[in-house]
Amino acid sequence: MKYVVIVLVAFFFICCSKSTFNPEWTKETAPPNYTARFETSKGNFDIEVTRAWSPQAADRLHQLLTHSFYDNQYFYRVVPNFVVQFGNIDTIVYKKWEKFKVPDEPVLKSNLKGYVSFARDGKETRGNDLFINLKDNVRLDTVSPKDVRGYPVLGYVTNGMDVVEKLYSGYGNKTMDVYDSLSANRKKYLQLFPKMDSIKKAYIIKNK
Repeated sequence: MKYVVIVLVAFFFICCSKSTFNPEWTKETAPPNYTARFETSKGNFDIEVTRAWSPQAADRLHQLLTHSFYDNQYFYRVVPNFVVQFGNIDTIVYKKWEKFKVPDEPVLKSNLKGYVSFARDGKETRGNDLFINLKDNVRLDTVSPKDVRGYPVLGYVTNGMDVVEKLYSGYGNKTMDVYDSLSANRKKYLQLFPKMDSIKKAYIIKNK
C-alpha cells in the first residue's frame, strides 16, 4: 500500500509540475502593445512593448515573460554609459528556447536611452538576451555585425529608469570574457561576480 501511495504522489508531481519548455509556446502572438514589470534587487522597472516596431521580437519577449524565463536571472553585463544586458544563464532552459531564433527585422525605432532591443551576433541570432540602452546609442541602428544591419528596438522603459541606472556596473565587460565558458557553471560564475544585480521576477502587467 505504501508503495502505491509513493507512486501516485510521484505521478501527481510530474503531471502538475510546471514544464520548463514547450515548442508550442514559440507560436504565441503578442498583443499590439503590452507592459512588463521587472522586479529586481535594486527595485522595479517597467517596459512597454509596441509590436509594430519589431513584431517577431515582441512575440518572443511576450512568450518568454509569460513562461517565467527571466525569473531569478542576472544582469550579467552592465557597461556604464552604454547598455545593461540580461537573459537566462540556466543552461537547460536557455538551450531549449535557443533552438527557436527570432527572424531578422528592419530597425524602425532608434536605440535611444531607455529603449530595449534583443542582442544578436549575426544573421538570425536574436533569441532571448535583451539590452537596455543607457544613453542614446544611435550607431546601433545601423552598425552591421556579421552583415546584419542594426538592432531593432521593440520597446522602452516607461517607469524605473533610475533603477536600471543603479544596477551594479563595476564588472563592465569582464563578465563577457568568461561568459561562454562559465555560463554552464552557474555557481562558479556567480562566485566570480557576486555583486551582479538580479531579476527576482518578470511578468506581464498589461496587455492592450
